[in-house]
Amino acid sequence: MTGHPANGLDDTVHQRVRLGILTIAHEARRVEFSYLRNNLELTAGNLSQHLGVLESAGLITIEKGYAGKRARTWVTLTKAGQAALAEEITQLKRLISQIERAGTSPD
Repeated sequence: MTGHPANGLDDTVHQRVRLGILTIAHEARRVEFSYLRNNLELTAGNLSQHLGVLESAGLITIEKGYAGKRARTWVTLTKAGQAALAEEITQLKRLISQIERAGTSPD
């Protein structure tokens, strides 16, 4: 890929909350809605909006069901979601590498 590494970042994935959702879903394989809400410090409505964006993009699947008598919602990363997360990490590494090569210090 040519050009600046920032050009390779995906706006759908790179947004802070969505990147957090994808990362947690990758680590957990299947994650419950309330776990995401609590760990990302979001309201249920805000989390739902971000999940909708990721589901529409084909990066996650959402499964609704019950655990005992309590309604639950689980989120799972799709193969496309795994690939998008991996590509985002690759682009972030390229960006960091470019900054380090330039000798730029964040201090």
